[in-house]
Amino acid sequence: MHVTRSRPESFRGSSDRFTGEVWIDPIAVGARPSRLVSNSVHFAPGARSAWHAHPLGQVLHLLEGVGRVQARGGPVLEVRAGDTVVTPAGEWHWHGAAPGNAMTHLGMQEADDAHDTVWGDHVTDAEYLAMPG
Repeated sequence: MHVTRSRPESFRGSSDRFTGEVWIDPIAVGARPSRLVSNSVHFAPGARSAWHAHPLGQVLHLLEGVGRVQARGGPVLEVRAGDTVVTPAGEWHWHGAAPGNAMTHLGMQEADDAHDTVWGDHVTDAEYLAMPG
């Protein structure tokens, strides 16, 4: 067993992966054979990820605020603190804060031999601002 008593400093989400102000707090990167990667991600109102997929899937648990999520080809969904979003392996999606609310989620995914996330294009304003279904 290992207890981490201090965490790495927060870092700003890269502009090639996020739109708007996003801050990431690393929580855990499992030592082999574990493949766990976990981060607490803080989105300012209107901030969101680019389209992306996780080779082994992802679980998001909303800790605070109001957010939006969308799987490619599906409706934009509003999510709130306490909600859990399960994204299957390989499904292209995005997530972020609602236009007028900040949002923080705990993201948990496994890394395959190469990576835990494959990044794509930025979410357009039209995609982001579509009325939640």
